[in-house]
This record gives sequence, structure tokens and C-alpha cells, in this order.
Amino acid sequence: MTDRNAIRRSRAEALVRTLDGFAETLGRAVSWASVLMVMLTLLVVVLRYVFDLGWIAMQESITYLHAALFMLGAAFTLKCNGHVRVDIFYQRWSGRGQALLDLLGVLFLLLPTCAFILWSGWDYVRVSWAIHEGSREAGGLPGVFVLKTLILLLPALLALQGLSSLLRSLLILSGAELEDNAEAPHG
Repeated sequence: MTDRNAIRRSRAEALVRTLDGFAETLGRAVSWASVLMVMLTLLVVVLRYVFDLGWIAMQESITYLHAALFMLGAAFTLKCNGHVRVDIFYQRWSGRGQALLDLLGVLFLLLPTCAFILWSGWDYVRVSWAIHEGSREAGGLPGVFVLKTLILLLPALLALQGLSSLLRSLLILSGAELEDNAEAPHG
């Protein structure tokens, strides 16, 4: 291997580590939203049925946390191979076969889907920001426009993790021995 190829491979491996690290950090941070959601749900139930009290903003905050958990955590799930695919075939293939399938999946499924979501959601989010859209409910949370921004963050984060997967696949197909830092799929 020439020095130029070694440098490219080294840079690609560093970018994969950086993108994977970003998804890992964000995924672990946003996972705490599930704990907060459970605590808030318990509080809403106790307040409603024990004290006959309720606040729309508190109930809406559970919805906001739920959206953040799934939309910001999707890239982490992709990094950990946690998304649905036909594992019955995939698991039987060699590392190079899996890398080829991952490469094709990113190029022909993931990236076009991300581009479509960005394209179709852009005006929807832009209009929401232009009017600083708030809750339709009296006493609701004012930042609906911030929540709708997740519609654009989801495909952007998935595309970044897709780039990591694409680079990882190319490195494997070129014969690189990569340290696999993705967790095993569940199931």
C-alpha cells in the first residue's frame, strides 16, 4: 500500500471513529429522556388522580421528550445495528458480504430517505420557525417550532451515521481490519 493510500485509510478510519463517537455520545445523553419521561408520567398520574391537578405543559413535555428520544437517538440505534433488517440472510454472509450490503443499503435506501425527509420537511419547519409556533392548548409549551426542528435533525443525524457506515463498508471492502465498536444487534 502506498503512503497516499495509507493516509486516506487513516483519515477515513479517524472520521468513522469521530462520527461513531458523536452518535454514541448523543445517544447516551438522549437516553436519559426516557428516565425523565417515566418520572414525569408518574407525576402527571399522581397529580391527576390523587390531587385532581394537571398542567398541559407537563403533559406536552412528555411528548417533547418522547420525540427527542426517538428522533435524536435514531443515529445511535443505527450505529449499534439496532434497526430492522433481514438478519436471517445478513448474519450468514461474510464480513465483506455484510459490508457490501451495508454500503448498498446506505447508498440506495438510507441517504435517499434522509434527503426526502429533509426536502419535504424543510418548509414545514421553516414556517413553524417563522411564526414561532406554540402549543394550540392554553397553558401548553411555547416551543413547538423547536420540537419540529427534530424533523430535520433526524435525517441529518442519520445521514452522518450513514456516512460512517458507508466509510466503514468501503474500508472493509478494501481489506482494512477495523475494530468493530458497534454493539451486537438485539434479538
